[in-house]
Amino acid sequence: VQLQASGGGLVQAGGSLRLSCAPSGRTFSDYSMGWFRQAPGKERDFAAGIDWSGYSTFYADSVKGRFTISRDNAKNTVYLQMNSLKPEDAAVYYCAASRLASGSYYRRDYDYWGQGTLVTVSS
Repeated sequence: VQLQASGGGLVQAGGSLRLSCAPSGRTFSDYSMGWFRQAPGKERDFAAGIDWSGYSTFYADSVKGRFTISRDNAKNTVYLQMNSLKPEDAAVYYCAASRLASGSYYRRDYDYWGQGTLVTVSS
């Protein structure tokens, strides 16, 4: 599975961005998907996840209520809608695919990773 993330950019604090990730190479609906993020000098942390069907979503506490993950299996795309962005949300955002149908909070459970897209939030 190859993953291509897009949609990053520069936004002011309080603004919104929508990230997209389009896997290719395998049946998209076979995988749960996740978004992780990595700020400079920090670990790559879980942000949001969604199961294979799209009915179950889960979030890190730091983004809950502000970010929404969704997927369109017909379009082979997963999205991360990010609202009310804060300077601390600035990071490289990575999408990832897991063969665990229910999804996971843990990096070790994801089998494929995209190249990342940079989100910068100005204060």
